[in-house]
Amino acid sequence: MGSINTTAGPVDDTELGLTLVHEHMRVRSEAVSFQFPHLYDEQREYGRAVAQVSEAMERGVKTICDPTVMEAGRDIRFMSRIAEETGVQLVASTGIYAYHYVPPHFQYRDIDYMADQFVRDFEVGIQGTDIKPGFLKCCTDHQGVTDDVEKVLRATARASNRTGRPIMTHSHPQSGQGLAQMKVFEEEGVDPSRVLIGHTGDTDSLDYIEELLSHGPYIGMDRYGLDVILPTEQRNATVLELAERGYAERMMLSQDACCTIDWFPEELVPQMAPNWKMTYVLDEVVPALKQSGLSDEQLDLMMVEAPRRWLIAAG
Repeated sequence: MGSINTTAGPVDDTELGLTLVHEHMRVRSEAVSFQFPHLYDEQREYGRAVAQVSEAMERGVKTICDPTVMEAGRDIRFMSRIAEETGVQLVASTGIYAYHYVPPHFQYRDIDYMADQFVRDFEVGIQGTDIKPGFLKCCTDHQGVTDDVEKVLRATARASNRTGRPIMTHSHPQSGQGLAQMKVFEEEGVDPSRVLIGHTGDTDSLDYIEELLSHGPYIGMDRYGLDVILPTEQRNATVLELAERGYAERMMLSQDACCTIDWFPEELVPQMAPNWKMTYVLDEVVPALKQSGLSDEQLDLMMVEAPRRWLIAAG
């Protein structure tokens, strides 16, 4: 057994239950929200998050992992309010969301300085609170492992090694970025069982996915509802085939849903992704997978056991 940090304090890993491993209470462009706060409606954002989380909980969800970190608008007090209002076990994260650059503050300091800040969140608390994260988050997208991104990956790896806490990534499988991330983590000596390569389900290339799995991480089939990237039918076919090959215990299902996101004009999001919400997996995906032969045991592995084992991977 192990202890998992939530916004309300540590919980025993046996209490995690049905888990959505990758969802966001909200995503904001940090610089814009700080400089032009009139563009945002805090209460409306809060209400939408409470509503989506509540709907997920009505379907049996007990725990949500929220990988919102620096550069995606992390606000631990906002997150904590939602968890308190709904009763969800909300697991926060630390790290930096960067595709190609980091702010000059970190550009002109070394990797270990950055790692120190991540470790401090685990040892002291996030943003002046005593709330501690449960995992680390880093990213690599189609731009690849730029110098700044490599610094974040290595700082994340070193913080994981120092704290024993797991890593979740944002990856771009179409350009093989999960493999690039694992290369860096392996060079830094990270236990692969601590690593979850996110967004692996954005591809249906079984060759790529099995090569990635051969390095030992978990994989996130975690963008259900974003049919603009890959339709649900193709995502399901990939999950079913991987489960048939014995990988159910290494996969996790989620949506990467954002209760609100300021990257796009608000009216554009439902047009691009009408099913992108926290209940889509449970309402539509799970029934379809089970109808196609996925067993209850395999589903439990993906939505209960795999998240639990990943979060306590350090022992």
